[in-house]
Amino acid sequence: MDAVLAIAGVMLVLAASLTLVRIVRGPGPADRVVATDVLITTVAGSLAVAAAISHDSSTLAVIVVLSLLAFAGTVSMARFVAGREGVVGTGPDASAPSSAPDEPSDPEGESGTADETGPAGPAREGKDVP
Repeated sequence: MDAVLAIAGVMLVLAASLTLVRIVRGPGPADRVVATDVLITTVAGSLAVAAAISHDSSTLAVIVVLSLLAFAGTVSMARFVAGREGVVGTGPDASAPSSAPDEPSDPEGESGTADETGPAGPAREGKDVP
């Protein structure tokens, strides 16, 4: 079990160092935020490995707080980027259902009945339509 934890520790250190390179050299702010999210997650994983080695569960609260911090940072960056790009569907009516433009309107409220040219009408059954 000690070998597995040692390998996990080495992999986490490697991941953290590569993530730091991405934070420093990242081409844009979105890349840096994602790299920061990965770094925070790597630190949380390192704390979990340390808790497994020491058989101490007191760091679990810190892991949860770090995970929430990473999640909040990612969500706030996504909302910031979505606001800058003018993404459609973020307004107050975004959850309202919209009708398709090629749907025929039913002003008399006769929905559910097939008309003469509809899929269940006589034109589909091989009959002549008057």
